[in-house]
Formats: sequence, C-alpha cells, structure tokens
Amino acid sequence: MRVALMLLMLLAVAAVPGSVYPQRPADPTVVAQYLVDHPGAGPWLDRLGMFDVYSSVWFSSIYLLLFVSLIGCILPRTRAYLSAVRARPPRTPRRFDRFPAQGALTTTAGAREVADAAAVALRGRLRWLPRFRVDVRAEGLLVGADPGAGTTWVVSAERGYLREAGNLAFHLALLGLLVAVGTGQFLHYRGQALVLEGRGFANAVVDYDTFDSGAGFDPASLVPFTLTLDAFTASFDPETLAARFFEADVTVREPDGSTSADSIRVNHPLDVGGAKIYLQGNGYAPEVTMRDAAGEVAFAGAVPFLPQDDVYTSRGVIKVPDVSTGAQVGLVGYLLPTAVESGSGLWRSVNPQPNAPMLVLSVWSGDLGLDDGVPQNVYQLDESAMTQEVDDAGAPVTLYVAAGETVELPGGLGTLTFDDLPRYVALDLRHDPTLAYVLASALIALAGLAISLFTPRRRVWLRATPAGPGRTQVTAAALARGDDLGLQAELDAVLAAIPGPVPGAADDSGAQDGGAQDGDVNGGASSRSREESATEPKAGR
Repeated sequence: MRVALMLLMLLAVAAVPGSVYPQRPADPTVVAQYLVDHPGAGPWLDRLGMFDVYSSVWFSSIYLLLFVSLIGCILPRTRAYLSAVRARPPRTPRRFDRFPAQGALTTTAGAREVADAAAVALRGRLRWLPRFRVDVRAEGLLVGADPGAGTTWVVSAERGYLREAGNLAFHLALLGLLVAVGTGQFLHYRGQALVLEGRGFANAVVDYDTFDSGAGFDPASLVPFTLTLDAFTASFDPETLAARFFEADVTVREPDGSTSADSIRVNHPLDVGGAKIYLQGNGYAPEVTMRDAAGEVAFAGAVPFLPQDDVYTSRGVIKVPDVSTGAQVGLVGYLLPTAVESGSGLWRSVNPQPNAPMLVLSVWSGDLGLDDGVPQNVYQLDESAMTQEVDDAGAPVTLYVAAGETVELPGGLGTLTFDDLPRYVALDLRHDPTLAYVLASALIALAGLAISLFTPRRRVWLRATPAGPGRTQVTAAALARGDDLGLQAELDAVLAAIPGPVPGAADDSGAQDGGAQDGDVNGGASSRSREESATEPKAGR
C-alpha cells in the first residue's frame, strides 16, 4: 500500500507538465509555435517528451509500475481471503463479559435443540446464500466421543466475508478498468470535421479537420463511407432565445453504394462504420467572393465563423493569399445574424436566426505568413507582417456588408461580395472498441465498493449448558469490527429464535463464568488465548 500511494503521488506530479506545456495530440499548432518562440529550450523539452507527456516513456513507466503494484496487492489478499473463507468460524470464547453485545436466557429445550435453532436463525432462509457461516459443536468432549444429555453445545458464527469479497472485486474491476482504458487509448481514433449544408465529407484521415488516434490504429481500418449534410434545423425560444432543438439531416453512402437518410441530434449520435458521429456544434459560414483590382476572382467560398454568444455573434477570418495585383489580404471581424444599429454607429445581433445578416470587417494587407512553414490557426490572423488599412483621417477602415451587397475594399484592393449564409455543423466521430468493458468494469467497481462499505462484519457465539432437569442455560455474545448499532439487535433476534424460553428466568451469571471448561480437551489453550484469537482479525480480512 505504501508503494501504491507513493506511485500515485508520483503519477500526479508527473502529470503536471501536461498542464504546463502545450500537448501535441491536443493542439500541434501551438506546439509548433512554441518551438519557434523557444529555439533553445523547445527542442530539449521535445526530446524529454514534455509536449506529449501522457505517451512519454517516463510517464508510462510510472503507470506500469502502479499497475504491477496493484496486481501485487490483489494476489496475496485473494489467497488469504480464500484461505479464511475455507476455515471454520472462530471457536467460542470461554468468557463473554468482555464483548459489547451480550444476552442470556433459560429455556426448557435441550442444549442440542437450542444450538440447532440458533444455527438455523443465523444461517437464514436461503440455503444457497447463508447470512452467517455457522459451526455447531459439542464442548468438552474428546474426539469421537458421543455427546450425552449433560453435554454443553456451542455455536460459532461469522458473517462479513462478503465485505472483503466486495473490496477485492473493486480492486479487480479497477485493474480491468485500467486495462480497458489503456487498450482503448491504443486502438481508438477520433476525428472532427466542419460540414456545410449541401456538402459532405469522406471517412478518411485526410478529410478531417483534426484527427487523433492511438498507436495501434491502422488508417486502412476506416470504413470508407461518405456523409452529406442535407439540412440543419435550429430552434430557439422566442422569449429567451435559449436553444431548444438542433437536428442535422444527413445522407450516408455505404461502401457498397447503398444510401440511407438519417438525422443527428444532441445526445443522439449516428452509428456508422463502427463509430459514433456526434453533433458537437453549429454556426454560420458566410459565402463571399473577393475580386482584386483587376477584376479577377481572388477568393470565392464559404468561411466558417465561430459563435461567441447566445445570439450567434460570430468571429472569423477571411484570408486571401492569391491576389494577382499586390499584397495578400486578410479580413477580420464578426458576423451578425440579425444586425441592428444600437447607436453611435455600433451594430449588434439580437437574434441567433439569420433575419438580417451583416458582416463587420476590418481590412489588413501584407504577408499572411502562409509560406513560413508554421501551421496557422484558420480562425486567427498573423498580424506581424500585415498592415491595417486606414481612411484619409488615419482611422481604421471598417466594412459593413449586408447579405447580397458588394463593397469596395480600401487602398484599391478590390471588392467584396456577401453572397449567401449557409449553416455548418461540427461533427465528432469517435471509435473505442473497449467502451463496453470500461462500463462493465466501472459498474463492478461501484458494486464492489458499495458491498465493502455497507456489509457488516460480525461474529456471534452462543453456549447452551444443561442447568438441571428440563432446563438449559443459554449465554450469547457478539462482536463487530468497529461501531455497529445493529449488533445487539442481531444477537437478540438469535435468542428470540430459541424455543421454550422460561419467562423471567434469565441468569446473567452465565455470561460471566461461561460454563464448562474446555481448555484441556481443545489442545491445552488457555481461556485468555482463546478469547484473543476469537477477537483478532483473521488473514485476508
């Protein structure tokens, strides 16, 4: 346990660089920029695996050592538990006065009848799942001797081994969970793609905007289906403008050429090609056309803008690298789906639906930096080599372009036309072959933990001693591990099941002297040593 705790602490410390440095699987662009900004320390950090912490050799070593430590903890405990389960319950102590729960009564039933009745009450009604493990024996007899009418009978019972079984089940399920998660990370793949209305994508690595996979993933294993976004429906509350309903109607073409129409909604993914496709987001992609000063089309197409608030005020960047007459052009700004003027020339959106769409853009010219070899974020503009266009007064130029309008760009850069406003959806495709095993392991771990927390660990002893003609003195005691408010009630229920009680004839003295002596017959052990052995925890507990 000490080793496991040390490794857990070490694993937590080793995970810290993963939150300090950018991680290549999450955002390779940021890592590439970090290497450019830190030419000295960057390569060394890369060699040490600081940009891919969770797949590095040193992090994996700690993980595997913790894995081995967990196995080394489970195996000895399992052996000890199986040995304890096969053993008989602890023998009845000689004296009961030291136990927290005690009871005594006098009955007209015989000692053996009392012991059998107590054993039945302790075992319960279900033979295949007894409440207590019970051992009934005659006290003070040599091995092989026949018990007579004056023989004292004792009952030893124990329950709570299910508690340790639940604990072991929890640790085994935790082990299975680690194996399943590790296997899933080795074999999984996940991709994200933005799809415009009327367009689609193919299930190939090169067709995803971002794609992440495990070391054991084979790109050839991708099922070559295609998906087309036919329409996207969004519904909003007319009063609060809160989102109510999103649905993407798609057409899927299977590798055999068959097609099927289906829909993807929030929390209702589409299962295609062994993977699930989730609807992760949506927005608008203004379709624009830019012509340069010579009238040639320098750019034409839809550009996704990212929503920034509940009314879909969206930010985006239009990069125009192929300008035949001069510097490259960058347009940065916002899309307002329902634009209204709020005064002082300021515009804002008041509704997420495209009732009066408008583009509000600033204009930059110069070098976009696309040829530097460093990947760029398509939603950001590198302004280091760009110059913002200004008017005659030196103020930055802002373009306000409504749908269907064409405006002149400053500085003789050409014209910009806002042609249309299609929607787009952000789709997330995930495949993990171990999800069922992860779920099963998690449920078993939860059940095992509940059993280990709520199963009481109790021991009950009863001694039935003949006390004259037609009478038997019964004394009993119970012990629990830790505080157990139900312990005395458990013992009282056992005593209540004994037949023929004599009203008002209980004798507490039997709980003090314990009746017959059995030390010599049971191997010469003293009464104190038997008491200690009865109360000490057994192996595998």
